[in-house]
Amino acid sequence: MRKCYPLLLLSLSMIFSAVGQPVVHLPDDSVLTVLMQKHNVPALGIGTIENNQLKTVKVFGELRSGVPAPVNTIFQVASLTKPVVEMTTLRLVSKGLWSLDEPLYKYWIDPDVTNDPRNKRLTTRHVLSHQTGFVNWRWLHPSGKLTFDFEPGTKTLYSGEGLEYLRHALEVKFKMPLAAIVDKYLFKPDGMNDTHFFWDENVIEDRYAVAHNKKNEPYEIRKNKEASAADLLMTTVHDYTTFGINVLKKTALNNQIWQDMIHIQSKEPNAKFGLGWEVFNNLKGKEFALLHSGSDPGVRTVIVLLPESKRGLVIFTNSDNGMALLKDLIKETLDIGEELLERTK
Repeated sequence: MRKCYPLLLLSLSMIFSAVGQPVVHLPDDSVLTVLMQKHNVPALGIGTIENNQLKTVKVFGELRSGVPAPVNTIFQVASLTKPVVEMTTLRLVSKGLWSLDEPLYKYWIDPDVTNDPRNKRLTTRHVLSHQTGFVNWRWLHPSGKLTFDFEPGTKTLYSGEGLEYLRHALEVKFKMPLAAIVDKYLFKPDGMNDTHFFWDENVIEDRYAVAHNKKNEPYEIRKNKEASAADLLMTTVHDYTTFGINVLKKTALNNQIWQDMIHIQSKEPNAKFGLGWEVFNNLKGKEFALLHSGSDPGVRTVIVLLPESKRGLVIFTNSDNGMALLKDLIKETLDIGEELLERTK
């Protein structure tokens, strides 16, 4: 574990409020800037939640060389796309419009698995708990095709393909594209007006944080024209922290769905996934954490939610160097940060 820098060491009085309620303690802006320079990260966005309310939204650095990053910078957030789609799905389940355990073949069968009888057993619960049997992306499989490597529900294997499978099923059921479904049931109700699945006239390129490699060289902007359920969402710190608040508030979720969401679904010894989130139980202070991270070329992002203490932390970076900065900030801003990082290894 990386040693803390002396200027970042926090006393207990700084981590807890005067009434003993744990808070999210951000280092001073000057310290955050030093950390960005140390890790060679061009842009950093941070959102914090306390008492299920928005506490802080800050953005530092540059969108690209010489262009300051505004507070409403648009970041590409990689796999933080998944929780947005997953929470939309859980809202649909809570409304009685979708089922966690209805087989998806009733709406969609991927052509690659048409002749595999296991497609008849694949459900939304398997997708959201990463128990589909699929590798992350079909092009990573030796066959180059979507393939069941095990019976759905028997093992855990992180899969973006699972979310894409669910996307097709939802689109057939609701007779609208994924972006329209999420817009209707999550973006509009929650006021997430600056979040986008793909590039169109609504994405303001002058506010976009360009992804950078480890040498701080910009990648070419990937302007996808179709929505993915697993990747490439573009959003602001404000919008995504608002999303985190609504997760903590159980917005549009019934209690049974919330309980399913926060409980690990697999009986495997090292399984961590509830529905859509990695779940870390038995943290100090009777705390538990919901976590999701994202990683694409030039993108490192994370969201940590702490339901018991009603806190949350959102961190976006536009650099291949971002992971070390994310870890430093989790460790320094949350009283359970170091323990949580140990558990994620």
